Amino acid sequence: MAAPRPPQVADPEAVKRHPVLFRAVRQRLNPRLRRTDITVTDDLAVKRAVKAASLGNAMEWFDFGIYSYLAVTLGRVFFPSGSDTTQLLSSFATFAVAFLVRPLGGMFFGPMGDRIGRKKVLALTMIMMAVGTFAIGLIPSHEAIGLWAPALLILFRMLQGFSTGGEYGGASTFIAEYAPDKRRGFFGSFLEFGTLAGYVGAAGLVTALYALLDDAAMDSWGWRVPFLVAGPLGLVGLYLRMRLDETPAFQRLDGGTGARATEAADAVETTTKGDLAKIFREYWPTLILCVCLVGAYNITDYMLLSYMPTYLSDELGYSETHGLLILLGVMVCLMLVISRVGTLSDRYGRKPLLMAGMTGFLLLSLPAFLLIRQGGVPAVTAGMLMLGLSLVCMLGTMSAALPALFPTQVRYGSLSVGYNLSASLFGGTTPLVITALIGWTGSNLMPAFYAMGAALVGIIAVACMKETAQKPLDGSPPSVETEEEAAELCAAQTPDPKF
Repeated sequence: MAAPRPPQVADPEAVKRHPVLFRAVRQRLNPRLRRTDITVTDDLAVKRAVKAASLGNAMEWFDFGIYSYLAVTLGRVFFPSGSDTTQLLSSFATFAVAFLVRPLGGMFFGPMGDRIGRKKVLALTMIMMAVGTFAIGLIPSHEAIGLWAPALLILFRMLQGFSTGGEYGGASTFIAEYAPDKRRGFFGSFLEFGTLAGYVGAAGLVTALYALLDDAAMDSWGWRVPFLVAGPLGLVGLYLRMRLDETPAFQRLDGGTGARATEAADAVETTTKGDLAKIFREYWPTLILCVCLVGAYNITDYMLLSYMPTYLSDELGYSETHGLLILLGVMVCLMLVISRVGTLSDRYGRKPLLMAGMTGFLLLSLPAFLLIRQGGVPAVTAGMLMLGLSLVCMLGTMSAALPALFPTQVRYGSLSVGYNLSASLFGGTTPLVITALIGWTGSNLMPAFYAMGAALVGIIAVACMKETAQKPLDGSPPSVETEEEAAELCAAQTPDPKF
């Protein structure tokens, strides 16, 4: 971010001699908002945008989640040689491959979204994810075509990862730019509601298959079913996204509203530029903050929502069905409270909720894993709920906090780059790193220590970020729900008459 110029202090004597001139200068530098500068949101349009973005996000994460829940089976199908641990490591390494290309996807789709619009890019990412997932369901096994099987698996996982690189940054930007300032946390929480719904759908389908089929049937054809379902789901998501209008913030930025903003809005608006060099050159401090926030959030997220069923089955000896059923119950509980967390972040601020989640992981990870290690459904459920309630404080807040870090003209690009760099380095590697740490140390408490380290970094990052609740997005004029709010906002800047 470019260093701000030091404020110029006027000579007090000159101010006394020329009061009218200096008053005009102050008004020029800080123009008052006019009614035409303020966006009054359409409630139906906001709900339609939130629904489409959230459902599309749910389908993206359904596609992405089924791989992690089928990790043990996919290890046997595509990496048959070696021990169980080697198969699992190979499967998780392939899981991580998708995250290696996510920054490339973010760098490609993010600036494109700032240049041609959020809607078109989100439709494109939906198509690519559906194609990549559907294609995985058609790959012959290692037994049929040898090394070509894992090679094709890696290829289509990379296609999934490339498309996902433009998904979260675009979907969170889309909702943030549609939502009114005072309810951005509430509406943003539905994006992560969609993420949980996608994981629940994936876990539910995989659990049903494990319950209905034996290992031979799962290895033969059962594992393909969730991947093949992705095709029709992708068409549904594409239809929903193509029916939407572009966000009001981008329309105003791009001049698509048909009316130019006045000076107050011009002070915060520029033309759209998808310039990666500019993002890294001018916004690198905010990018680092974004990477730290997302890294802490993603490590805890993937540890609980992706890795935990494998941990329960591979390290503690539970069946795949047992672990998935417990996780399903926990995720449903999180879905019931996540919108409340979003509302709390609107009322009390993003920082208190994020800090509560990070502190929860720092203090509760070790007790939670000690409970889980005790075994038994009550203890395992209690331990996972402790982690889940900490995670939901971040899930319900992060999708409103992250887009507010960057100005409108580079929001999609900057958030996509920062989010996916962090997801690549920390999120997708979480199952692989934890599995390797457990194998190296012999301690099945390593997930707790890893989460605690991530939470400590997250606490420092939250302490460094600015509070953005109930404030306009940087680079966009205020957004309100009613004409009355707009009038009150304008009136608040009008000085009292002197009689």
